Amino acid sequence: MNTNFLALTTELFVGFVALLFLTKMLGKNQITQLTPFDFISAIVLGELVGNAIYDKDIGLPYILYAVFLWGTLIYSVQKLTQKFRGIRPLLEGQPALVIAKGKIQYEILKKNKLDLNQLQHLLREKDIFSIREVEYGILETNGSVSVLKKKLYDTPNNQDLNIPPSNVALPIMLILDGEVIKEGLQFLNKNEDWLKEELIKRGIPGISAVLYAEWLEGQELEIQPYSS
Repeated sequence: MNTNFLALTTELFVGFVALLFLTKMLGKNQITQLTPFDFISAIVLGELVGNAIYDKDIGLPYILYAVFLWGTLIYSVQKLTQKFRGIRPLLEGQPALVIAKGKIQYEILKKNKLDLNQLQHLLREKDIFSIREVEYGILETNGSVSVLKKKLYDTPNNQDLNIPPSNVALPIMLILDGEVIKEGLQFLNKNEDWLKEELIKRGIPGISAVLYAEWLEGQELEIQPYSS
């Protein structure tokens, strides 16, 4: 029993030191700039070490070899992407412009396997609750969105300008991916006929032609068709 504990302690210690060394060698981007490839590589490395530690038939040489080999592969990829710019999109991916001049780039969203609900979630993480506030939005390789706001919504803020506070309204979605959001219409006490009339005023033939539409108190409807 004591021998088993000693062996496990030794393997845990060696695995810990090896992972610590590997993390220092690979740099901070494994955490701060976690791309899908980095995420998967970290999981695989953890599984290799974990399985090696708890498998009685595998000893210290296997743990060290697994950590060394996997770390070498990741390190080689990092060096290649630093030295050769042309292979960076293949190995790391590249940023994608998902909002340009205030318009959602639907085809680019589809290409990056991102739907509108996910885009809205990423924007809310940036304290942006309405797409109308965004001039440009860039989907980064780590899955986050970088945003350049429209001048109307950019700093300075009301406090800087000594503007008295006013009520804040939450934007209400009315159309998403060519389909009516019934909850939004119910909140406004409106029906689909009213919505269709608003679309006709903008020269839009019907709901199925609209990618995104929202209502915000005191402003015009924000309507973005699939093609504009």
